[in-house]
Amino acid sequence: MNDEFEALKGALPYLSDGVITTLQLSLGGALLAFVASVTLGLLSISPVGFVRWVATVIVEFFRGTSLVVQLFWLYFVLPILFDISMDAVITGIIALGLNYGAYGAEIVRGSINSVDKGQWEGATALNMSPLTRMRRVIWPQAWALMLSGYNNLLVMLIKGTAVALFISLQDLAYQVDELRRDAGSTLFAYAIGFLIYYLIALLGSQGVRLLEKRAKRKLGMPVGSAHAGAGASL
Repeated sequence: MNDEFEALKGALPYLSDGVITTLQLSLGGALLAFVASVTLGLLSISPVGFVRWVATVIVEFFRGTSLVVQLFWLYFVLPILFDISMDAVITGIIALGLNYGAYGAEIVRGSINSVDKGQWEGATALNMSPLTRMRRVIWPQAWALMLSGYNNLLVMLIKGTAVALFISLQDLAYQVDELRRDAGSTLFAYAIGFLIYYLIALLGSQGVRLLEKRAKRKLGMPVGSAHAGAGASL
């Protein structure tokens, strides 16, 4: 056991670097996933049939193909096709953002459709434009509903950052595997990795829960209520 802790002590700087890389992937991927999910979610409820079709095709493509395959295409195939160089961290962020953004689009669409029809009818009766209706009436209510689904999605995304190991990115998963080799104990190394991933996911989840409580309080909604449709869409 002493040898294992000595190995951990020596690996701390590398583990710290791995945590930073994982946080970069998590935060960058989450931001891109949010933008992609809102964009695709809104397009999927467009009154224009062709726009809805395009949004559906994009969502189903990224949901229906493996994240690892998408990562390989971005990092290995696209540079060959277009003679470009892809940074590993940026590639990981793009892959995570697009993949989880496609799942998030269903959360956005489901949450907007869950807003009571009376709210839509009332806004229409007040002669609000579609943009004003969405911005001032529908979106604030949908936002409070979709945060529960976003919370689940964020935890999944954080765990999904481990795929960066496949493009030799030295993230937390990579450094934990290095610790396993140095310590000579699979159980010890992966217990450390488990704990760190859990803490990162816990902090992220608590942050989203605070946003959810704040959004629901502003609308006078029960803080403990959850959006069942969001969870089902995952």
